[in-house]
Amino acid sequence: MATTRNVAVFVGSLRKASLNRKVALALAALAPPTLKLSIVEIGDLPLFSEDWEANPPKNVVDLKATIQAADAVLFVTPEYNRSVPGVLKNAIDVASRPYGKSAWNGKPGAVVSASPGAIGGYGANHHLRQSFVFLNVPMLPHEAYLGNAHTLFDDAGKLTNESTKEFLTKFLARFATWIESNIAT
Repeated sequence: MATTRNVAVFVGSLRKASLNRKVALALAALAPPTLKLSIVEIGDLPLFSEDWEANPPKNVVDLKATIQAADAVLFVTPEYNRSVPGVLKNAIDVASRPYGKSAWNGKPGAVVSASPGAIGGYGANHHLRQSFVFLNVPMLPHEAYLGNAHTLFDDAGKLTNESTKEFLTKFLARFATWIESNIAT
């Protein structure tokens, strides 16, 4: 029997009805039985400050514990100004500190970016990958960009585009294999 892997999902948009939250929920619904995807809320994290690094706030301690308990991490993000949204970058920073005690270390990861624009968050997707090279997160080499994402969902927020469902299902299958190949033992 295959092991179910817990995947911490980070959404780069705070808006409850955001396209990327809809994508994250669709991914959770499409996930194979070997993956359990859970969204980690990051909107209440304080901005990173070295002043509290030695004694971080409780929500930072909780975030790091959530990441450490997960088998893998998945980022679902829009692109803001050709880069990573500030809230997501902040979550990455607070969970990576202090130096040498990063919660991200060794966690297999993947990125899905979605945008109403045609290029589907390409800039954010690649900036995330750059950060995670430094943080020792082996990122799934398969890229997932969802352009014109606002056309993929119905009014209730349900993914209705069949080719996108098929694409995301295949992406998740690759991610499941990636996790097994890269999970720390």
